[in-house]
Amino acid sequence: MMTLVPRNCPDPNDDQWMIGCEVLDRDFARFSAYKDYLPTLGIRTVRLQGGWAKCEREKGVFDFGWLDEPVDFALANGLNPVLETDYGNPLYEGGGGRDLAAGFPYGEVGLAAWDRWVDALSRHFAGRVRDWAMWNEPDIGNPADTVAVGGHHTPEAIAAFNVRTARIIRRNIPDARIAGLSLATNDPAFNEACYKAFGDDIGLFWRFIYHGYMPAPEESYANVEKLKALCAKYAPGATLWQGENGAPSEMPGDGLALNHIAWSETTQAKWNIRRMLGDFAHGVPSAVFTICDYFHPGRGIGCYGLLRADANHDVIAVKRAFDAVRNVVTVFDSELTRVEQRVSSPEQVLQLWEFARRGRPLFVFWTCGEFRLADGEWKMAYERPGDDCRFHEVVLEHPGAPMEAPVWVDLMTGRVTDFPKENVLRRAGGTTYVRVPAYDSPCVLTERDAIDAAP
Repeated sequence: MMTLVPRNCPDPNDDQWMIGCEVLDRDFARFSAYKDYLPTLGIRTVRLQGGWAKCEREKGVFDFGWLDEPVDFALANGLNPVLETDYGNPLYEGGGGRDLAAGFPYGEVGLAAWDRWVDALSRHFAGRVRDWAMWNEPDIGNPADTVAVGGHHTPEAIAAFNVRTARIIRRNIPDARIAGLSLATNDPAFNEACYKAFGDDIGLFWRFIYHGYMPAPEESYANVEKLKALCAKYAPGATLWQGENGAPSEMPGDGLALNHIAWSETTQAKWNIRRMLGDFAHGVPSAVFTICDYFHPGRGIGCYGLLRADANHDVIAVKRAFDAVRNVVTVFDSELTRVEQRVSSPEQVLQLWEFARRGRPLFVFWTCGEFRLADGEWKMAYERPGDDCRFHEVVLEHPGAPMEAPVWVDLMTGRVTDFPKENVLRRAGGTTYVRVPAYDSPCVLTERDAIDAAP
């Protein structure tokens, strides 16, 4: 048996993957505790939150030292920082809230102070940070009808606030790549309303971010395909970006995304890589939330991290999801190319995609549910990953020539095994691969020389 040789440095040509380094702005995590894990994960882009309230604790005095630390570390280690402009600052009347689901700054005083902070932030990081994102998840919160508190901001308000912020950044960094919206949901109707509200200013934006957590990652893609069509219609020069998604390793203490589900390290790892590869297959750049557990006072541990941390913000363990994510970025890197999909399977519940790496065919596949009869119609019922890691055998059919030295890869564990030659059947017009192990976590069938593996 062999294992994948993991990528231990970021791919300098990668613009597909992003890892979250959030909540430093509210001191829910400590960057120095986990920073050395970032380069070895292999993901090039890191997401940071700007934290106005932490940058300006005294009116008119800006301290960016705490944010310089992760930005400078990223640049020194071949990483690409994305800086998100959030949240508000209660120091000012109308300054908005400083946490998730907080309201935008409002009024003459609050908006003027916001503008000064964005101006100072973008001037400070000009030449170091090229990629920027807008206020995180403005479409959630309560009550929904006040400007003073967090709420479901209207599409018009979101667009106007995005444009206001982007113009300041672009003034100081003319070549900035700015991602708009950063919506918590992936609702097509709400997204379209936002696109319409941008008007001609939609050209300010390079990408548009959505999140959209679902118990089974595959449930997202009906909406994702609609979002892609809307983006092409209203902003043909931009693309979509899945800007935040991840699963916890246990029932999350903070009561946020995917809570009230009995997660484990195994199901977390499966969920994360299914989401990553679903995004990859659908042509959407993808983010993983998050690198490290965080402690939210009053809510407890947010256990979405690839690294386990305690209430003192110390890293105490590496979770299974860390290695699983690293395995994905090791194989699905800039050496991988998209090809016309010709591989198929009689097993309809199989997620099955075809790519090429180093000129060799590469098939990735996993199971994700079953067909069930509902209202007289058979429909796919997607299921979230389970703790069971038992395999069943599937058949793959391909019109190409047989692989010369095929190997099977379990991306969660990194295990690589030679695929038996007797299970590769030549047939008229192509090749059939039988008794291929599959389960509810992504696996790969490819040529031995398409990947790097060692005993």
